[in-house]
Amino acid sequence: MRVLVTGGAGFIGSHLVERLLDRGDEVWALDDLSTGRLENLSGCIDHPRFHFVRGSVTDRECVSRLAQGVERIFHVAAAVGVRKIMEEPLRSLMTNLTGTEVVLEAAAGRGLRTLIFSSSEVYGKGARVPFHEDDDLVLGSTGVLRWSYACGKAADEFMAIAYSHERGLPVTVVRCFNTCGPRQTDAYGMVVPTFLTRALRGDPIPVHGDGSQTRCFSYVGDVVHGVLLLADSAATTGQVYNIGNDEEVSILGLAQRILQLVDSRSRIVYVPYREVYGPHFEDMARRVPSLEKIRAAVGYRPEVSLEQLLEITLAAVRAGQITPILA
Repeated sequence: MRVLVTGGAGFIGSHLVERLLDRGDEVWALDDLSTGRLENLSGCIDHPRFHFVRGSVTDRECVSRLAQGVERIFHVAAAVGVRKIMEEPLRSLMTNLTGTEVVLEAAAGRGLRTLIFSSSEVYGKGARVPFHEDDDLVLGSTGVLRWSYACGKAADEFMAIAYSHERGLPVTVVRCFNTCGPRQTDAYGMVVPTFLTRALRGDPIPVHGDGSQTRCFSYVGDVVHGVLLLADSAATTGQVYNIGNDEEVSILGLAQRILQLVDSRSRIVYVPYREVYGPHFEDMARRVPSLEKIRAAVGYRPEVSLEQLLEITLAAVRAGQITPILA
């Protein structure tokens, strides 16, 4: 199959590209390298079925041209990370909204099977845990820029479902929950590579707030496997699915586990949110996915535990497969 992956040089995108090549597909990776890195594709560059195109997902002509030659699109390109969203809210919002609209319009022109990557951020301040795909979305004030990413991703999902409803586009949306693993940088506030990098250096581990907030961390290989299962199932079109792992851990607990794993002498320091993101920042206490829907649809079950994920990512840091950015 001929496949287009937007954001193909990014963390998740590059792993998806590799898996597609491994299973025999011909792959075009589109990336403007604003956050993606060619080094992520070092194992693919010379592959006879791989093609890299440097360009923006917001470039309508470029995306339309690439769509003419493929049979399936995985739209992974997006502004990533809370830190980047807070630093560049306008650019992040426009990249996500415009990019998704461009991809959906190009896909609709040829009726291409399309997978749109969304985020657990869309659940916002929802209090019902675990989160189910049909839960109400509870977002904060428009005066709190932290929620602009969630609103943008929710709009992406509405667009995807509208294209399915009105244009018959075979599109599926996946909501990712803290995908982690080799190649993920610590540059944009991603907590696992940040904690591991600092623990190896002996630097302080910065825990925001009191560390009681909980998250679920997903191995990128599990996520890619689940996405391909959804893409290969016609029954999942027009639907939204959580994808990831439902093993819950507090951020403080994560820091403690990493210190023990690395045998590090780093100390944990508690940093108020306002010192990192300014005075008008809001966070959610828990973020846990229900995986019932995706399990029922395609039999998806995450195989890599949090302990295994941390071991895999630590090995990648030590092997230079995660480039430390923080000083």
